[in-house]
Formats: sequence, C-alpha cells, structure tokens
Amino acid sequence: MVSRRQFFGRGAALALGAGLVSKAGAASLPEAPQMDSAAMQPPLAPPDGRPYRPVATLNGWTSPWRAKDGWKEFHLVAEPVQREIAPGMVANLWGYNGQSPGPTIECVEGDKVRIFVTNRLPEHTTIHWHGILLPSGMDGVGGLTQPQIPVGKTFVYEFEMTKSGTFMYHPHADEMVQMAMGMMGFLVVHPRNPKAVRGYAEVDRDFVFLINAYDIEPGSATPKINTMLDFNLWTWNSRAFPGIDPLVVRKGDRVRIRFGNLTMTNHPIHLHGYDFEVSGTDGGWVPKTARWPEVTTDVAVGQMRAIEFVANAPGDWAFHCHKSHHTMNAMGHDVPTTIGVDFREVAKRIERLVPGYMAMGDRGMADMGEMEMELPANTLPMMTGRGPFGPIEMGGMFTVVKVREGLAANDYRDPGWYAHPPGTVAREWTGEPFAAPRATGGAAHSPPVELQVRKPGAHGHH
Repeated sequence: MVSRRQFFGRGAALALGAGLVSKAGAASLPEAPQMDSAAMQPPLAPPDGRPYRPVATLNGWTSPWRAKDGWKEFHLVAEPVQREIAPGMVANLWGYNGQSPGPTIECVEGDKVRIFVTNRLPEHTTIHWHGILLPSGMDGVGGLTQPQIPVGKTFVYEFEMTKSGTFMYHPHADEMVQMAMGMMGFLVVHPRNPKAVRGYAEVDRDFVFLINAYDIEPGSATPKINTMLDFNLWTWNSRAFPGIDPLVVRKGDRVRIRFGNLTMTNHPIHLHGYDFEVSGTDGGWVPKTARWPEVTTDVAVGQMRAIEFVANAPGDWAFHCHKSHHTMNAMGHDVPTTIGVDFREVAKRIERLVPGYMAMGDRGMADMGEMEMELPANTLPMMTGRGPFGPIEMGGMFTVVKVREGLAANDYRDPGWYAHPPGTVAREWTGEPFAAPRATGGAAHSPPVELQVRKPGAHGHH
C-alpha cells in the first residue's frame, strides 16, 4: 500500500479534456494510492481535522487524503483490476485504485471534499455519490448532470458533506456493464458533533462492506455482464466464503455493521447469537424510539443498512444472507433433484465406461462438503470451508463474527476458533434409548364439518 507520506509527495501528469482539470491542476493532483492485497487493512485514523472512530472495511481499506486550502482531496482511478474472490479463484473485474470494491472514503459532516477521478477504463465513465446531498452538477449521472469522463481524462467533483451517514459510490455510465464488473465503493460521513445527532451512538467497532454478485462460469475469470438474476457468485466486497474476513470483536464492545446492496435482488442479512437494532439507513440515522429488535434485516437493491448490538456473548457466530443459494458458490442450476433415486445398478454400468464415476445427490448434497473433487481451473467448490468440527458446507455470503474476551481495543487479527467451555457443545446422546410418545387419536372423533360453497355469479360482483 502507498504510504501517506508518499501520497502527499508526487503529482500525476495526466492528459485532460474540457478544461475541468487544468494542466497546472494536473501537475498538483494528489497521488492515487493503490492496494494489491485482499486482506482487511487496519482502520485509518484521521491524521488531522476533527477526530472520529474509523471504520474497518472487510477485505478492504480506507483511502488516505490530502488536506489543501480547507478541502480534503481524494484521487480515485477507474481501471481494470484482478480480485481474488477466495483462495483458488481470481476474477478479472473493473474497480478503483487496484481493487474491487474501491477504497472506502471517510470524512466528517461539514467537510469540503474534492475527489479527482481518472479514467483508465476502455470506455467512458462517471461516479454517482449514492445518498449524498449535493449540487445537481456533482451527482455523476453521465449525459444528464455532467459530460461522461472520457478514456484517459481526469474530472473533479467538489461538494460539502451536509449530513453524516452511510453511503456508497458507483458509476452512472454504462451502468449495467460497469457495476456488473465490480465498480463500487463505500463512503462514510462521520458526525461533526456526535452528541447532537439524533439516533447516533458512538461504537467501539464499526465494520463496512458492500453486497455484490457475479456470473462467472466455472473455468473462466470474467463476469457475464448481461446476466439479470441467475448469478452464481454471491459476494461481500467481491469476496466469497471462505475468503471473507471474520468480524473480530472484543466482548463488551458496542458494534456497528454497515452494508449496502448493489446486486439485482434483496438480501435478508442474519446474525446468529444476538438480536440487534437497525440504527441507520442511507437516508439517515434511526431514532431509538423508532427501532425494534431483529435477528434478520432485509436490504433491498440500492439500499444501505447499519445495525448495532452489544457483544456480550463470546463465541463464533455465523453471519450470512438467509437465501440459501446465496451461501453457496458456483452451482449448476439445471441439475435435476435425485433424492431417493436408487443409482446403484446404473452407477455400476457407468463405472465400466467411466472409471471412478460416483453417483451423487440421491442422499442430498452434504457429501460435497467432504469430497475434494477435481474442478476446472479458477473455480471454487460449491460448498466449502472447514471448522473445528468438520466441513462448514458454505460458500458465498457467509462469514463469522468472532467475539472474544481480552482483545486489545484495535486488535482485528483472527483469534482462531472459539474454545467452548466444557459441557456447552451439542453432542451425541449415549444414554438409554426412549420411545417418543404418540399423539392420541382424539381428533378422529371430532364431528364432521359441513362447508357451504356458493358459486360466483356471471356478473363478476365483488
């Protein structure tokens, strides 16, 4: 990662058009930092300006900025990138500053921000600041509120952050292609005066991620951009389980998790072991009087949510989308169901022709969690991951919230698997077998019910 000292130091000589950034301005552009790691980077504490607790981006990072003449300056570069979806698979995507999603942008309510955007894609682009209240000409809708950013050119966006909250950025140019290729990023605006913001509370750990999805055929690396709904890789920050970082939390911490949905469908996000409150949306913070306890919250397309809870129960707690196909990696959607089918004779005949052939699916799909079948290159198993008790049998949008005692305040390192206290793990019953009592047949003696049915008339009255 480029250091902050390096970030301040060098300018970039860029070819510019339409005079939006002059040649003199180009010589003084802040450097665009690059990231080549898919591991979560430590939260970036603000080096100047008003203090705040920085966010931790799952499998991501926060962009440094340059303070200049009362403005915070950032530099994003739209470009082709390679992103490791999980160990064993790398995708050819488009993103910002070397990664998909791009770096998280953090600032404070009242900040004046200047964001330079350089286009190194093979086509024009723009950036829309999703949820931010700003002048119309800075909204980033190509052709409507601004010219498209041509290939090789740099545009500048300037606006003041008028309210705190949870936001995101993405193109509004050839949107179907560019978002299907992974172009998006998170934007967090911290309150200027936290105690004065209704519904806002200080937290000890603040995590962020974006929900995205891809259709990448087994053996290939580039998404199919025309897919509407039938995606086969469901990801958080362009990572699939087991490649998604765990959320490491100290017992007793107040925790906030923010997420935004830029897929083509809704996602019911479920946390085990806790109930939580939805404390924020992309429209703002939710007052305490308007909240209710939940264990699952649905986030629709284009929406953002912030949830909060106090981490008072140590353990390893699953955190995932509750659509079961969204916690699996690439699968064949047209494979017929064969549960209960006796394959034994057919399998013997096929094995004579195809040595090593195995019939699958007649007893369910759990065997896939144990088996290590040969896969096409650059392809993830449909069900994968191992825990302390065996196969986890997950993929896609799944990770673990790891709550531990004794962690340091800013320690986000993976602590390993939870050591359960004796007697607190489900186990096989080894006592005396017992017969389950059967229900009595009292219902059979209930008097018959006579139903009166009236056929509707021909006039269609309601």
